[in-house]
Amino acid sequence: MLGVQSRRKMLASYEPMADYGFLGPDSVSWRVWSHPTSYVLGFARAVTIEHFDPNLAAAVVQSGGVKYRPSTRYGRTLRYFAMQLFGGAEQTARAADVLVKVHSKAVGHDPVTGSTYDANSSSSQLWIHVTAWHSILKCYEMFGPGKLTEDEESRFWTECAEIAKLQTIDPAEVPTSRAEVHRYFEEWRPRLAASEAAQDMIHFIMPLSVALPPSMPGWQRRLLGPAMWIMSKGVVSTYPKYMRDMANLRQSRAIDLVALVGNKALHAFFERSMNARLALFNLLAPQAVEIAAPAILGIPPKSDRVWGVREAQAHFGFDVPAEAHHDVREKQRDRVFNQGVEPSDEGLEESQQHIGSMDPHRAAMPA
Repeated sequence: MLGVQSRRKMLASYEPMADYGFLGPDSVSWRVWSHPTSYVLGFARAVTIEHFDPNLAAAVVQSGGVKYRPSTRYGRTLRYFAMQLFGGAEQTARAADVLVKVHSKAVGHDPVTGSTYDANSSSSQLWIHVTAWHSILKCYEMFGPGKLTEDEESRFWTECAEIAKLQTIDPAEVPTSRAEVHRYFEEWRPRLAASEAAQDMIHFIMPLSVALPPSMPGWQRRLLGPAMWIMSKGVVSTYPKYMRDMANLRQSRAIDLVALVGNKALHAFFERSMNARLALFNLLAPQAVEIAAPAILGIPPKSDRVWGVREAQAHFGFDVPAEAHHDVREKQRDRVFNQGVEPSDEGLEESQQHIGSMDPHRAAMPA
């Protein structure tokens, strides 16, 4: 963990981004996503709720990555989200392009629905995207500063739709208001499944200690135990009743209240103390710190340019994600569905240069 540092030393610890990427400091999303409620609460809410999509649950379980390297899976995913929000345009567009190849590996048969799944499908990526942005905002509102104004919320969802262009998502399908987001979840509700696999993954992640470095001494884990417990209960408290029932999560209203008060106090502390914020971030996702820290600390980039996603993809020579790497995607589908063999690891090695190492002992060395 980081020791106590002066502001000057913290500023000298991080390299500036090449530019402001796709949003910039005037965006509402920078304020919401950089708040401490995002690091654990919002992110953990998103990655647990995502498992109610049976296709996603099948992909996660069959890949095995979450269970055999949970800390690096957590860190790599958080780094990629940080890049979407705070990274430079070229590095983020490149990472998004590589991720299409990584996701091409996640194809297979879904035992719950009896259908097949493809992590690059527009609907699958949209479910992940909307769940993440909704969860980040919900935790910001519940445990942080509170509700956005009507204008701020409109801008937040407009920014959400812009960032969706980094994925294999049909932009026309992205909800752009709170009402549309609620309608989206209601439309998805009949498609959700409380499968054994989904419940197992949610219960595996929910204690939150799986995000801690595997090398962390036992005494440090015990010291962090109360904070992890209050944050875990905070995540559960954000679930609507039907999702609690689906996940087989039982939590009383009294615990919900304890979680509300405790998490408000805990995250107010992290908001006041920059040292504590960066220490927490560095502990849980060292891969993401170098991307998010310049934005959190207000370090100006080398260029003050803010790009449009499609503008940057065209300028830096990347295909629109939905149209990218069809050769790799078809090769993986052929291996799985026609040859009956495991997909190759194409893209995984390359991805470590952009979204972090898969080795838990090298988690802080993403490049």
